[in-house]
Amino acid sequence: MTGAEHRRTLIGLARPVYFSLLASVAAGIINTVWVARLGGDAVAAVAVATNVENLLLGVALVFGSGTTVLVAHARGAEDPGAVRAAVRGGLGLCALVVPVVVAGGWLLRADVARLVLGGGDEGALRLAVSYFAVSMPGTAVFFAQQLVDGILKGAGDTRTPMRLALLANGLILALDPLLIHAYGVVGAAVSTVAARLVALGVGVWVTRRNPVLRAAAGRGRGERLRVSVRRTLRTGLPMSADFTVRQAGALATVAVVARLGVTAVAAYAVAYKVLYVATMAFYAVRQAASIHTAHRRGAGHDERGAVGRQAVLVAGAAGLAAAGLFLALAPWLMRAFGAPDDVTAQGALFLRCVGPYLVLLAGFIALGGAFEGSGGAGRVLRVTLLGTALQLPCAYWLSGLWGLAGVCAALGAAMAVQCAALVLLARRAVAQEPITEFSRAA
Repeated sequence: MTGAEHRRTLIGLARPVYFSLLASVAAGIINTVWVARLGGDAVAAVAVATNVENLLLGVALVFGSGTTVLVAHARGAEDPGAVRAAVRGGLGLCALVVPVVVAGGWLLRADVARLVLGGGDEGALRLAVSYFAVSMPGTAVFFAQQLVDGILKGAGDTRTPMRLALLANGLILALDPLLIHAYGVVGAAVSTVAARLVALGVGVWVTRRNPVLRAAAGRGRGERLRVSVRRTLRTGLPMSADFTVRQAGALATVAVVARLGVTAVAAYAVAYKVLYVATMAFYAVRQAASIHTAHRRGAGHDERGAVGRQAVLVAGAAGLAAAGLFLALAPWLMRAFGAPDDVTAQGALFLRCVGPYLVLLAGFIALGGAFEGSGGAGRVLRVTLLGTALQLPCAYWLSGLWGLAGVCAALGAAMAVQCAALVLLARRAVAQEPITEFSRAA
């Protein structure tokens, strides 16, 4: 394939993924808007649940992303038996994880709420516990939905997960006013779980009609289930850990910003929400690069370098566009989130300074997809650990000199080191390792 063909394929795969990611965030926003009528305690309870779900998404990536890569590789190899084994591995790993998370989360719901709220207001704590009483069992639906999405993406269908996310959001939008009026905060949890359950049912129906998955369904069991589960775990765990480390680094940076005062924390929090609109595009390209690389590897073509270059170009263009928009429109974007004047001023400064970091992040995230698709996610994880270890002390030091602008400088410097390390690893991998673990397994 030529560079232009790789680029068109990546854009075609990434566009639906991007809107799917946006739709996932919109679900939390919809709940917050309707719950806001019940008061501050209710908003705090829903915010706690949203933060916990973001952490649980990292758990879901173990079987969701792992299955995506393995199914895409088997599809490229035109091996229905391997597709079936990949799907069974994802199902088996999900079945092992779900009872642990659901039971543990439900039994410890009060402790989880207290931990995230920091022992705050008793009213918010009580509402959060009530919300978790529904949402923790509903995690089974959330995880199953992530797995179905991962299977479909691996089979080359990134549009259906987008449509399922839009369907779930439409149902939440319709059910929220009714159920929140009737049951309060608990109604928001019931609405979310019910909408996802409907979307999951539709998703399962679609998988049964997908030609790649239908061909695989008729094959024998092949390898033992535990072998498939181990392969999925080995493939997905580094991706999950990378996401979790990056989330933990972002949370730790909030603690650094807290030294600058409440206004700075508020400005950073709002600005980071604005950044999500851009960073989701980078993660969409990453998923597309992972799927495309695994598919081409399965077909016997080692095109990691070509896919990685085109992924960096696509994501880098998105990063440059976002940096330009933030530079020009930062104050208006902050006000769109309802930020007061003092918060808007500091948040606008952050958004205008964050451009170099944003472009570097785009390249790093996108190039990581080529590693993930060829079985090298563990290397990306090591680089992410290095970057996080550098970012926090740099942010602590530079924030004392330049405030939020110093935080931007620390983010950019740490990301520059990560990009340099990942490019070096990419060159070595392409030059020295023409066979990946997936090819050896096949």
